[in-house]
Amino acid sequence: MRANCWIAPNRVAMRDVPDPRILNPRDAVVRITSSAICGSDLHLLDGYIPAMKKGDILGHEFMGEVVELGPGVRDGLRVGDRVVVAFPISCGDCFSCRRGLYSVCENSNPNAATAELAMGHSPAGIFGYSHLLGGYAGGQAEYVRVPYADVGALKVDDDLPDEKLLFLSDVLPTGYQAADMCDITPGDTVAVWGAGPVGQFAALSAFLLGADRVIVIDRFPNRLRMAEEHTGAETINYEETDVLEALRDRTAGRGPDACIEAVGMEGHHASAALHAYDRAKQAVRVETDRPPALREAVLSCRNGGTVSVVGAYGGFIDKFPMGSFMNRSLTMRSGQAHVQRYMRPLLERIRRGEIDPSFVITHVMKLDDAPRGYDIFKNKQEDCVKVLLKA
Repeated sequence: MRANCWIAPNRVAMRDVPDPRILNPRDAVVRITSSAICGSDLHLLDGYIPAMKKGDILGHEFMGEVVELGPGVRDGLRVGDRVVVAFPISCGDCFSCRRGLYSVCENSNPNAATAELAMGHSPAGIFGYSHLLGGYAGGQAEYVRVPYADVGALKVDDDLPDEKLLFLSDVLPTGYQAADMCDITPGDTVAVWGAGPVGQFAALSAFLLGADRVIVIDRFPNRLRMAEEHTGAETINYEETDVLEALRDRTAGRGPDACIEAVGMEGHHASAALHAYDRAKQAVRVETDRPPALREAVLSCRNGGTVSVVGAYGGFIDKFPMGSFMNRSLTMRSGQAHVQRYMRPLLERIRRGEIDPSFVITHVMKLDDAPRGYDIFKNKQEDCVKVLLKA
């Protein structure tokens, strides 16, 4: 089969690779109809996530048709079913899964010992996201093996197009979880750093959960326009406006009730000097991740407020404002999305017409064009926000 493979930092390529097969009783093999390039895939492309190997198949947002099932698959899945697959691989039976914490499943990462060295404890395995998180082949391919398919593969309607369903695999639940972790009450103001797909869905979800105002912060005019037009959020271009000052002005000096960080480890600072400072520290491994958005979210949040972090981080950061965080009684909540917890409720919202996630798609390409899609997405060409790959 054909698959998009990581070759080296800043290089991916289409390759002919062996077809996947059933390895365990609860596996399924899915023929991919649509997949996508995620912002966190760029962290792999750029070499910031360790334990990538030449030839690793990328992609953790995908859907398709079940073509083969292991004998132990439960929950009524059948060959021929159309499914969306959650990006965290989760057994459904362990301590974490029973509590709905699917992205920290205790059984799905075969390389847990390595992850423990870096993180203290291991999170779940993830499709196409390095050998630190299991070494599983991803879904930017013609076929994929899905472990624990009865937990991670959600059967979906035949009358809705892939474009409305695909993002149940990751970015829609991630954005929704970001807002859910804010414990929003009516009248709240929520600020969102990052207007990529996760930030767009976080803004939309904050309104769905009762926020009175949402303010999205980014530097790309096309993404800020998208947030205004499709989520109803106010916007701030951080290259043109002092964000802390603007947020104080818009909240009577108090600050937002909750701040969502949807940027992650490759954050950009409006100050060229401060951005260079973080890049230099990253280059010499004084820190692995650049956190200007996280620092700003902490400093901006009102006293006693909540900072919700769904931007992907891989290691260590420097100059975290712990004094501000502790002395002002802030709460931080974070995590890779527990996708399986949110897939069915969000599917119902899509069915009812409350959410149409397809608005973030700016580019539709063939799977064989994935390397070009990565180049366009990474370099922010052609106002690219989200690349959909079709079989």
